[in-house]
Amino acid sequence: MSERPEEPNKPSDAESLLPVDEHIEEGHDAEGRKVRHRGIYLLPNLFTTANLFAGFYSIISSMSALGAGDPREASKYFAFAAIAIFVAMVLDGLDGRVARMTNTQSAFGAEYDSLSDMVAFGVAPALLAFGWALGDMGKVGWMVAFIYVAGAALRLARFNTQIGTADKRYFIGLASPAAAGVVAGTVWAFSDYGIQGSKLSFLVALLVAAAGMLMVSNIKYNSFKELDLKGRVPFVAILAVVLVFAVVFSDPPRILLLIFLAYAASGPIQFLLRSRRRKS
Repeated sequence: MSERPEEPNKPSDAESLLPVDEHIEEGHDAEGRKVRHRGIYLLPNLFTTANLFAGFYSIISSMSALGAGDPREASKYFAFAAIAIFVAMVLDGLDGRVARMTNTQSAFGAEYDSLSDMVAFGVAPALLAFGWALGDMGKVGWMVAFIYVAGAALRLARFNTQIGTADKRYFIGLASPAAAGVVAGTVWAFSDYGIQGSKLSFLVALLVAAAGMLMVSNIKYNSFKELDLKGRVPFVAILAVVLVFAVVFSDPPRILLLIFLAYAASGPIQFLLRSRRRKS
């Protein structure tokens, strides 16, 4: 009796005995032929790991704030948690750009980035808002925090399914880093003045719930991906960048909060303007 031929995509016996930490990923070469690569790219995943660490540090800082007896010490920990989320945003923007610049994009990197984003921009901001303000609202508070977490998870899942098909000029729904910026900026701006979140519980609940709903909405937001950062620009553009940095660093908590609030509001405003034009 003749032996059945081995299936072309079935791993060989040698590959099935690889250690559990050996990653094999299928791809295509320049001529379109299927190739298999072992291992993962180190450089972009280092930035993704740093992003994950920043989100984890934010969670630890929020928990430390809940355990602090002195209100001033708690405000310090809440500020650290908010700053860590903004650091995670910078790292999240770098890992994708580094991968594209070095031609080291991979399916593993995309999945790892989404999981890191879920921690840094989904769980960490929700726990930060809950510890600072929403905890005093009881069940309503944790329900609002869960709405935000679920919105971030659904937003990231939908984004992953639309890669390669959606218009790169726009995000469908508020991006999770921008939503996290609204929440973290609110906590950082008010706790920096020593204001307790319990006095703003209702306002924070509305803000967190709105951010969660905007993430899963069909409202378009400008992605700014059409900006050519590698091309030549007028000299005045560099002066504008310097001015922006000077303005931000003059009062980081309030300026960053205003920037992310303006971006979050830009989507609904543009949606209403487009609807009005269609009617007219």
